[in-house]
Amino acid sequence: MENAKNSQLPKAMIRVRMSQADAHYGGNLVDGARILQLFGDVATELLIRYDGDEGLFRAYDSIEFLAPVFAGDYIEAYGEIVEVGRTSRKMKFEAYKVIRSRPDINDSAAEVLDEPILVCKASGTCVVPKDKQRFKHDE
Repeated sequence: MENAKNSQLPKAMIRVRMSQADAHYGGNLVDGARILQLFGDVATELLIRYDGDEGLFRAYDSIEFLAPVFAGDYIEAYGEIVEVGRTSRKMKFEAYKVIRSRPDINDSAAEVLDEPILVCKASGTCVVPKDKQRFKHDE
């Protein structure tokens, strides 16, 4: 893979509220796999923006879960393509908690965080077969 000019490579962000259905463990803790699902959605958008195709997620090379996520929290998942190969796209991801639920106050209380909390970061590689790449890029 060759480094490409970051100014030409897409970035994407989605914001999602973690619902009660996302709570998988005691205390309304959300499964880390839910964050990876968000990263997958961000990766799909990045591939559509860069190649005009959804592509496929090949592998993560690094995943770090850094803070808990609970039902009611709002998560912003960010991603960017950082390297481009012939068919591969190396990406980096970060997820931040920007609003947290406050069940200690009451069952529907929440607050916007002054400083977002980094809850997960990861990197991985996606692939778009050459015959499915719809956009031409400078090599």
